Amino acid sequence: MYLRDITEIDGFDDLHQPEGILRELQEHAAALYGAEESFYLVNGSTAGILSAVSAALPEGGHILMARNCHKAAYHAVYLRNLSVSYLYPPLMEEYDILDGITPDQVRQALEREPDIGAVLIVSPTYEGRISDIRRIAEAVHEKGLPLIVDEAHGAHLGFSGDFAENSCQAGADLVIHSVHKTLPSLTQTALLHVNGSRIDRVLLRRFLHIYQSSSPSYLLMAGIDNALQYVEEAGAEAFAAFASHYRKLLADLAPCRNLRFLPLVQRRQDVGKLLISTKTTNVSGKKLYDILLREYHLQLEMAAETYALAMFTVNDTEEGYERMRTALLRIDGTLDAGETGDVPGRGYPRYPARVDPGDQISLARAWDLEKRYVTLEESVGCRAGEFVNLYPPGIPLLVPGERIAPQLPEDFRRCLEKGLKVQGLDVEENTIRISVLEDGT
Repeated sequence: MYLRDITEIDGFDDLHQPEGILRELQEHAAALYGAEESFYLVNGSTAGILSAVSAALPEGGHILMARNCHKAAYHAVYLRNLSVSYLYPPLMEEYDILDGITPDQVRQALEREPDIGAVLIVSPTYEGRISDIRRIAEAVHEKGLPLIVDEAHGAHLGFSGDFAENSCQAGADLVIHSVHKTLPSLTQTALLHVNGSRIDRVLLRRFLHIYQSSSPSYLLMAGIDNALQYVEEAGAEAFAAFASHYRKLLADLAPCRNLRFLPLVQRRQDVGKLLISTKTTNVSGKKLYDILLREYHLQLEMAAETYALAMFTVNDTEEGYERMRTALLRIDGTLDAGETGDVPGRGYPRYPARVDPGDQISLARAWDLEKRYVTLEESVGCRAGEFVNLYPPGIPLLVPGERIAPQLPEDFRRCLEKGLKVQGLDVEENTIRISVLEDGT
């Protein structure tokens, strides 16, 4: 790797002013995804989200944003001092996960708040739920606004009839893809695509210069190139096998009596995200995660209270699917029926009660105010001073400035007791403390 870790030498172009090979590669990426223009990202989808939001809205603007956005979107809100209105995805109660945002939700929100300047949603979600981007884009464009889609987990979309179309094809103005999540590329590689005239592209480039390293890694850029070359040369066969393996796995797991699996609905559920519900069993999602890792050497993507999430890619082998199939069938035979969750509907992600617009402090202001630490029990009714989220995937459960609802301390404590990774809490022995604003009004 060291032999190939070059810098901006003659013949290899400059990502911040591409005129040769890097310009050609980015034009090739745009043609492949159906975008007008594409940019290589070496600081991950995080840099893409920061740049997209920053370019789409002026400082102090108003963004309509899905509440299940990645924390990078909230960081962009902070940096640009934006006001936020939230879209709350509907809850799929049977599986304790959030569904995709609907076109009607977007349309109603835009009618209700005419000063909104841009819309940001996530599709696919972390669990693989896909929104109707084409109809959402139509609703957003009717108001003359840009639509940003965090499609980090959908770099493979649009390349097979077994997949939904990608958001570039569906009409979104800005689309972010994490190449490394579902295509064979190095971690931290991503793409930002832009379409139409609603985005100032000079401004977009300015923010890309700001948020991307001035010494972009040629290893990462070569990784993006290799991944897209793979899509062109081997994608048709690989994606067909990918979908076939997944469908066969779901069919083979149908005899399970206790574990349940989110069904594959074409164009609304992503191939490769296997959601394993333990809600009607006597084990938690974290317990299942631990069993698969410890006894079967299978590393899942994440665990929640009432489900675990496995993630497959085009490079998983038939043997890998067989190992997962055998493990889940065996584990299912050892389980008893029961209720995993202490309270129904407590799977991840969970969010506090919907924010009262009249009781909001902007994130940009709240995050900079004086703070103090209190115990979880003392925090009820206070305003959060820091983000709190489970990781992965890094979606905030609590945003600075939001009121801490009565149920949240119990939720956080239970997550910690079940071994889930909670970021943003100070845990010392039996004491759990949380940052709140010094002035709690």
